[in-house]
Amino acid sequence: MRVCNKNLRLQDITIMYFTALAALMVILVASYQGPTDAIEVSRLKLNPSSPLPPLPMPFHVPLDPHGYLQLAWNISYANQEVYMELRVADIKHGVVLGMSDRGELTNADLVVLWDSGANSYFGDAWSDSEGHVSLDSQQDYELMEAKHKADGFYLLFKRPFSTCDPRDYLIEEGTVHIIYGFLDEPLVSLEQLNLSRIHTGLQRVLMLRPDTPSPTLPPDVRTLDVVSPNVIIPSQETTYWCFIQKLPENIPKNHIVMYESVITPGNEAIVHHMEVFECSPDVRDVPEYSGSCDDKMKPGKLNFCRHVLAAWAMGAEAFYYPPDAGMPMGGSSSSRFLRLEVHYHNPLLISGRRDSSGIRLHYTPSLRRYDAGIMELGLVYTPIMAIPPKQHTFYLNGYCTSKCTQTALPSGGMYIFASQLHTHLAGRGVRTVLVRGGKEMKVVQEDKHFSTHYQTIRVLRKMLNVLPGDVLITKCTFNTEDRSKPTLGGFGIMDEMCVNYIHYYPRTQLELCKSHVDPGYLQKYFNFINRFHGNDQCVCGEVSVTEQYSQLQWDAFSGEVLDSLYNTAPISMHCNQSSARLFPGEWDKQPVPVVTSILEKPRYPCEGGAHPTSKPLTPPV
Repeated sequence: MRVCNKNLRLQDITIMYFTALAALMVILVASYQGPTDAIEVSRLKLNPSSPLPPLPMPFHVPLDPHGYLQLAWNISYANQEVYMELRVADIKHGVVLGMSDRGELTNADLVVLWDSGANSYFGDAWSDSEGHVSLDSQQDYELMEAKHKADGFYLLFKRPFSTCDPRDYLIEEGTVHIIYGFLDEPLVSLEQLNLSRIHTGLQRVLMLRPDTPSPTLPPDVRTLDVVSPNVIIPSQETTYWCFIQKLPENIPKNHIVMYESVITPGNEAIVHHMEVFECSPDVRDVPEYSGSCDDKMKPGKLNFCRHVLAAWAMGAEAFYYPPDAGMPMGGSSSSRFLRLEVHYHNPLLISGRRDSSGIRLHYTPSLRRYDAGIMELGLVYTPIMAIPPKQHTFYLNGYCTSKCTQTALPSGGMYIFASQLHTHLAGRGVRTVLVRGGKEMKVVQEDKHFSTHYQTIRVLRKMLNVLPGDVLITKCTFNTEDRSKPTLGGFGIMDEMCVNYIHYYPRTQLELCKSHVDPGYLQKYFNFINRFHGNDQCVCGEVSVTEQYSQLQWDAFSGEVLDSLYNTAPISMHCNQSSARLFPGEWDKQPVPVVTSILEKPRYPCEGGAHPTSKPLTPPV
C-alpha cells in the first residue's frame, strides 16, 4: 500500500488525522489517570460505622533524627487491628511508611502517600527484591482521616495484625522494624518509585503492648532520678555513656513500684535506650565515673554492676510492677551504687548538645507483700557454646530443667510478669517457652525480629505461673553469614549470648537457671571432626576450647554435627543461688529435656480463626 495515493481525498486525510489524535489522547489519559486501587485523598469520606479510636494515641515514637516524622498508634485486641497516626511536620510530595523483617528496604510491606502533580493518593504497596515499589492488589490499610494541623499533616489509618496477604508483614509481639521515606518530587505513577533513590531511615518499636490498665501508685511514693550529669553528647553516631550514682548512706529497704524515662527536651530522637544496673553488694566501694562505657581506662569495678533494675528503649512507656510486688532497693543486702548506661544514637553527628536524660525510679517505704526478683534463663556465658561461620540460621537452646525448678522453687511456684531478651550482634530471634510434663504450655516471651540495638523490659500480657518441676527452654536464632570464624559464647560484643532475664515474684534464692553442653561430649566432637578431615592428631585437653574451635575445618558437615551434638548430648546445669553457688545436687551430665508436644501456631481472623486470648492468672494468696 502506498501512503501517497492520488485518489485519497482531503476528507479521508482529515478523518485519519483526528482518529489518530483521539487514540493518542486516550493513551495519554490512561497513562496519567489515578491508580484504581488507591484512595484519592481529596475524595475521602469518613465511615461513621468505623469510629475513630480515642485520641491522643497512647504509644508514640519519633521516626527520624530531626523529629519531622512521628508515629503514634493504638491497639484493638478485640478486632485484631492497629490504628496508626503519622504526623509529617513538613510534607512535600508524599511519605512512605513500611515494615520489613529487619529494616530492609527490599521485600517490605508499605503504605504510601504520594501526589501525581494534580492529585494525592494513599495506598497499600510493597517493594520487590530491588526496592521497586508496586501498588498491592489487596488493599489492607484503611485510610480514616487526612488533614492539615498547625504542627503538620496527619494521616490516620488502620490495618489488621494479619492480612493473609503474602506480601504483607505479620504484626505480632516483639520488635517491629519500621522503615520510612520522604518523597521530594511528584510521581506520575507509583511504579516510578524505588526506595533506594529517596531519603529513608529505620526505627524499631514494640508495636503490640499490653492493654491492661496501669496500677495506682501508693500515696507515700517517692522518686529518685538516675540521670546523666549534664554530659556533652559526643559527635559520633553511637555512644554508650556510663555514670555511677551513689544512694544515700544507710538507706532502708524500699520497693520500686514504677519507673519511667526522663528525656532532656530536644534529645528525644537521640536518646535510644537506657538501663540502670545495681552493683554487686560484695563490692564495698565503686569509684565515681562519668564517661564512655567502652573506655579502656574506666574503673574495673564497673564490670560488677550487672544486676538490671530498670531498662527503657525509645517508644517504651512507664513500667509498673504488679500490685503485690516491688523490686527491693536499699537495705543491708543491697548495694549503694547504681550504674546508668545511656545509648546515644547521633547519626547527624550533632555537636555541643548537652543531656541529662535517665530513668526516674518511683519507690515506697511501705513494702508490698512480695519482693520481685530477676532470674537469668538461657545459656551460660562460655566459649563451650559456639556458632559456626557462614550460617544463615543456627539455633542454640538453653535449659532451666525440671530438676532445678523442683529444687529451688516454692510449692506455689513463681509468677513471671515481664522479661528482657538479650543476645549480641548475631542474634536474630529469641523465644522462651514453658514446658510441663513434656508439653509446651505457654510462650513466656518471643521476638522473631529481635535486634541487639533494641532491648527493653517487656511486660507479659498475661502473668505466667511456673511450678516446681516445670521446664523453661530459651531458644535463640543466630546468623553468621558475614563471619569467617566461629562465634563463641562470651561477654564481648562479637561473642554471643542467649539470655532471657525474667522478672517474677515471689523472689527466691534461684538467680540463675542456665545450661551448656557437657564439655566431655564436646571433646568427642572435636576428636571426631578432626579425624573426619584427616587430622588424626588429637589435641583434646591440650589447648583451650576457643583454640580448638578456631582450628576446626568448618564446612556444612562440621556445622550439622555440632547442631546435632547440642540437641542430643547431655548438658551441665547451672542451678545457682544468689550467692553464685550451686544448689545441692548433681548438675553435670543431665539429660536434655524432652518435648513431646509443641504449641499450635495461632490462627488469625483472616485464616478463619481467632488469636488466642485468656484472662490473667490469679496471683498467689
